[in-house]
Amino acid sequence: MPAPLSLEEILHFLLETPLFGDLDAHELSEVVHIMQVQGLRQGQTVFAENQEGDAWYVVYEGQCIVTKETSFAGAREIARLEPRSCFGEMAILDGSPRSATVVAGSDVVLFRFPRDHFLSLLDTQTLAAYKLIHQMAKLLCQRQRLLNQRLGDVLGDQSIDEHGVIRRNIGKLLDSFSVSE
Repeated sequence: MPAPLSLEEILHFLLETPLFGDLDAHELSEVVHIMQVQGLRQGQTVFAENQEGDAWYVVYEGQCIVTKETSFAGAREIARLEPRSCFGEMAILDGSPRSATVVAGSDVVLFRFPRDHFLSLLDTQTLAAYKLIHQMAKLLCQRQRLLNQRLGDVLGDQSIDEHGVIRRNIGKLLDSFSVSE
C-alpha cells in the first residue's frame, strides 16, 4: 500500500471531487474528521450484495469493479469506478442492504465514510452534512434520469420480440443502475 496520505493531499483531492465541491475548508475538515482511509489489494471485496449498508466510499486511487447478480446470467460486471467516483451512498440515506458487490479491480485506496459517523454529523446539524446529502441527491437524480432515458430507449425499440430481447435488455438496464450500492 502507498505511504500514508497527508491532510493536505486528502483535502486537495476532495476539493476536486464533485461530491465535495460545495464545501468550504471548515466544512471539509468536519467531513475529513469522520473519514477513514482503507487500502485493499486487487480482488478483495469492499462489500457484497445484500450486506448491511454501513458506509459510503470515494475511490482515491486504483479502480473498483461493481458486479450484480442477475437471474439471467449470474454475476455481471456493471461498472468500473475510477478515482473520484463515489459509491455506497444509498446506504447513508436509507440504511438499505447493498444492491451490488464492489471488488478492488486493482490495488485501491478508498476514503470510507461510516454511516454512524455521518449520521452523528447530521445530528449536530452541521451544514457540511446537509451539503453532502444535497450533492448525493443530485447524483441520484442524474442516475435516475439516465435510467429513464435508457429504459425509454429499450421500450421504444420496434425490433424487440416480446420474450427474449426485452427480458435481456431490461435486465442489463436494471443491472447497470445499481452502481451506487
